[in-house]
Amino acid sequence: MTHDASNPGIRNIAIIAHVDHGKTTLVDAMLRQSGLFREGQETQERLMDSMDLERERGITIAAKNCSIPWKGVKINILDTPGHADFGGEVERALSMVDGALLLVDASEGPLPQTRFVLSKALERGLSIIVVINKIDLPDARSSEVLSEIYDLFIDLGANDKQLEFPLLYAVGKAGIAQDSLEGKSDNLHPLLDAILREIPAPRYTTNEPFQMLVSDLSYSDYFGRQAIGKVMNGRAHSKDALVCIGEGDRREALSISKLQAYEGVELIDVENAESGDIIVLSGIENVHIGDTICTRDAPKALRRIVVDEPTVAMRFAVNSSPLAGREGKNLQTTQLLERLRKETLKNVSIQVEEIRGGGGFVVRGRGEFQLVILIEMLRREGFEICVGRPEVIYRTESGVKKEPIEHLFVDCNEVFAGIVTEKLTGRKGRMLAYSVHDGGRVRLEFSVPSRALIGYRDLFLTDTKGTGIMNSYLSGYEEYRGDFVTRFTGSLVSDRSGKAVTYGLYHLEPRGRLFVVPNDAVYEGMIVGEHNLDSDLDVNPCKEKKLSNMRSVLKDEALTLTPIQPMTLERAILLLQEDEMVEVTPSSVRLRKTLLSFQDRKASKRGGPAQSAGREEPPGGASAGEGRAQTTLAPEAKSTKRAALSGSPR
Repeated sequence: MTHDASNPGIRNIAIIAHVDHGKTTLVDAMLRQSGLFREGQETQERLMDSMDLERERGITIAAKNCSIPWKGVKINILDTPGHADFGGEVERALSMVDGALLLVDASEGPLPQTRFVLSKALERGLSIIVVINKIDLPDARSSEVLSEIYDLFIDLGANDKQLEFPLLYAVGKAGIAQDSLEGKSDNLHPLLDAILREIPAPRYTTNEPFQMLVSDLSYSDYFGRQAIGKVMNGRAHSKDALVCIGEGDRREALSISKLQAYEGVELIDVENAESGDIIVLSGIENVHIGDTICTRDAPKALRRIVVDEPTVAMRFAVNSSPLAGREGKNLQTTQLLERLRKETLKNVSIQVEEIRGGGGFVVRGRGEFQLVILIEMLRREGFEICVGRPEVIYRTESGVKKEPIEHLFVDCNEVFAGIVTEKLTGRKGRMLAYSVHDGGRVRLEFSVPSRALIGYRDLFLTDTKGTGIMNSYLSGYEEYRGDFVTRFTGSLVSDRSGKAVTYGLYHLEPRGRLFVVPNDAVYEGMIVGEHNLDSDLDVNPCKEKKLSNMRSVLKDEALTLTPIQPMTLERAILLLQEDEMVEVTPSSVRLRKTLLSFQDRKASKRGGPAQSAGREEPPGGASAGEGRAQTTLAPEAKSTKRAALSGSPR
């Protein structure tokens, strides 16, 4: 389609960068300096971070819209996530803009997620303005970072016009932007002027009727489902009779109850909207991201949004442990399914598939971090769920099994380079580059399977004593590189229900690292610690000291336990083995076996059917009653079981 006109009163721009390079802080400064707020008006920091999770973690999870006025032009700004796992958000945002602001840290330089979002922008042919941020840092190296940016553009196949990008230097926190390092400025006016000058006005075709591509969905308690998108052609009017063209040319008549546009971070009612503007249509029930909304008289579909395929899958199921229902309010499978399907409507990179036989759901996403965020959102909404170990999604091409491969960047002290290289090569990683930086730090690049990074981050931080930085992006699919061991330890599994006791835990400490503290509720099949050996061990954390009327000359010494590391959702998922799950509730995170009963687990290892399994791949298994577990052991296993329960070697 050839465009023959443009709307000079609008600019649409996305801000793209790596995590923690200052996107949201810069948007805050732009909002304040544009004259949107009156002088002295109190405003909160990081206005665009509307989710509690975003404020707590300091990252952008969902792409969000706002607008600012500047010299008679409306600038629509889209703040995009900086993590590759939220690539679906980036692709949706870029479908609404005509240019992008690439923000790069003056110290760290372009990192993997910078590469990811920039590649998407260059593929769409967007105009790029490069801003080197945080030039006031003591370790800023702006000149070297600029060379790295040029190298990145060339590596991504940028054309000559894209290589001649406008360049500015900024201190986003102070609200300063300047044309050169030596220049002086006390505001962001040079940046705002550059946006009007370098970013093209949205173009459209005058003869085409109204067309809007749905790029985002929202929900209002007053107006119902809302569709957010850019007006590609024509004009929109409130109360228009429209039609929605979905996938497969499915058409459904719509009646719009409200038409809104962005003014700052707020939505205001408008009577009509011009071509190129980003609007919100309310009162639409059956609409999906990628659909086209147009007039009933001349329905014509636009090209749908295409996102990269998911690479990681996790199994979700409702909580089936003996402690289920004590902390959450949403406990039914139908409630979980409804919530997951609602997530797929807002997030195009999430896919949900129901497992036959009532075994839960398979949720697919772009990375384990994206799924962790989804789980955290569910627990805050009152759900009690169990999730399995993240598994990569394989492909078969011409009869050859292929797996996703990551390009991994490691920044660490030179003394740790050996142990990092050893661990990654043991996980089928291949070193691509080794460079030495100032201050005794090195930068390593590896090509590693995606499955090798599941559970490795915790190990990496331990190996580098918390000083290492690790980032990666998906480079493609390659032939399966073979099996490797990901965890060299087993699990300490509780053999009964009850309360953990100091005496019992004290005698389990030599066996491994514990996850529970005295008075914590435990149940049969719950994992209470990490075993030192590579095998599972059934133990009794509820064991109390036997009292007698015999006096002792020596007074009993008070037992002191080693403090435990609090169990977080990310850490629990990284510790999972294939036959284990994480029990997630609004207040607790616990590790457990998929089959809770010791007898069922033993039968499963022998290849026989689990006695408590009434369906395919049960997410919970049998619940243990109060008191000692009634299990039947083979004669040769009795002594081993007795030793495990006592907490002493056989």
